[in-house]
Amino acid sequence: MPSLAVARAFNAAFSPAYTPVAIFVGGTSGIGQGMAEAFARHTKGNAHIVIVGRNRAAGEAILRTFPKPTVSGATHEFVECDITLMKNVHRVAGELRARIPKVNFLVLTPGVMTMNGRNETEEGIDRKLAVHYYGRWRFIRDLLPAVEDAHKAGEDAKVMSVLSAGKGAGKIDLEDLGLKKNFSVMNAALAAPTYNDLMVMDLAARHPGLTFVHSYPGFVASNLVKSSDTRLMRLTNTFLMPFLSPFSYSIEASGEHQLYALLKAGAGPVRTDDRGDDIGLSKGYFGSPEAMAKLWRHTEDETRVV
Repeated sequence: MPSLAVARAFNAAFSPAYTPVAIFVGGTSGIGQGMAEAFARHTKGNAHIVIVGRNRAAGEAILRTFPKPTVSGATHEFVECDITLMKNVHRVAGELRARIPKVNFLVLTPGVMTMNGRNETEEGIDRKLAVHYYGRWRFIRDLLPAVEDAHKAGEDAKVMSVLSAGKGAGKIDLEDLGLKKNFSVMNAALAAPTYNDLMVMDLAARHPGLTFVHSYPGFVASNLVKSSDTRLMRLTNTFLMPFLSPFSYSIEASGEHQLYALLKAGAGPVRTDDRGDDIGLSKGYFGSPEAMAKLWRHTEDETRVV
């Protein structure tokens, strides 16, 4: 398992001959923030970096900390989007695609921590699953032509979903995709890792040459629990976080480890752990060709914007 120093040194060696384009969906806090900051730091600001999220003030504050670019084509910007609604994802991804011809790195890290029951959006999707799976899938699907164009140009072409690789807990119910019949917070928490596994496996099969990563970041000392809509979880954060902090990753450390996982990943489907090591399919993988096909059709239907 690589140490933080090893991961940081590997990331610092990243020096492409082109000006890289990286989009961080969920980059206004937590792991996404850490990755965006690490990417800006190691490219010395000489990249086109897009932070996508709901909190404009937070996003723009992060951008102001980046090193100032010194090469043509390098710029840093914030784009506002509530990923819980597929119509928002479709619109924002379409706008990005229209003005950004190539995307080298598409990173998705949005998260929500709640103990509440099923909470549907106006589109009929549970908000937790929308953030952890459906919105991510739609963003990737809509921006894949730009990732493909980067690959055709001989540049990095990588997609990463940071969630819970290796943490699936059994086969998903193919007759209840989206958990409209048997929803519980636990069922949603256990289904989402497998949904993401199947997503990267299927996308890699459909797009040879591209890299699709599903990673597990470990326990990160972010504001995710603190900002929960569940009072009990906020209280837990207040009283337990001081004791758990020594066993957690800082945002900066997590950003380095996850960026390391992204930069070193080869073409195809990849699953990585909290230090960025490839865990293969030997741990917590419950996919099958049937599950891949059914989930793909279901997700296309659920995220289609009329």
